[in-house]
Amino acid sequence: MAETGPIEDSLFEAPPMAEQERMVEAILFASAEPVTVSDLNARMPHGADAAEALEHLKKRYEGRGVSVVKVGDAWAIRTAPDLGFLMQKETVETRKLSRAAIETLAIVAYHQPATRAEIEEIRGVSVSRGTIDQLLELEWIRFGRRRMTPGRPVTYVVTQEFLDHFGLENARDLPGLKELRAAGLLDNRPPPGTLAPDETGDDEQAEMFEDES
Repeated sequence: MAETGPIEDSLFEAPPMAEQERMVEAILFASAEPVTVSDLNARMPHGADAAEALEHLKKRYEGRGVSVVKVGDAWAIRTAPDLGFLMQKETVETRKLSRAAIETLAIVAYHQPATRAEIEEIRGVSVSRGTIDQLLELEWIRFGRRRMTPGRPVTYVVTQEFLDHFGLENARDLPGLKELRAAGLLDNRPPPGTLAPDETGDDEQAEMFEDES
């Protein structure tokens, strides 16, 4: 077998790190959704190290108008938090969630993975199928693994879309109740477990989560 020459060896050499940074930057900029390191490596040339390139890129964007942020187990380019007000438009569409949906979402976020029975135990009232369906449709919660208990109940966890919407790296970064109220995401209603049994009334509509359009 003939020896491998320098030209053939060069075909398998990773691009310089500066070029890898540019590749990662291009992929993140063009992607509508956060991208995982494994997906980045799959798109980049053989031998490239997306994780290292991300760290260099993150440092290069420090203090700029946009930043490289981690969302769950993926990465994205986002507007710097202190400049978010520049992206606001005059027309704001308010996404209405019932009080039941808000409390269910909060319980899943703070206690995930949580079964429906666990959500009902914490709230002190039953959870309607419509409430779960609404959060699934918004893609703010998803099905988790089934519990290895009798009946093998399904669990619910928050999604990457939920984390991205609120600028969180993971669920551990969720703020406390005081911070949530200060941000206008919760009001001073009674805490879960003190609600009336009926959770379907129109008067329980709460304009808690706002989407900029």
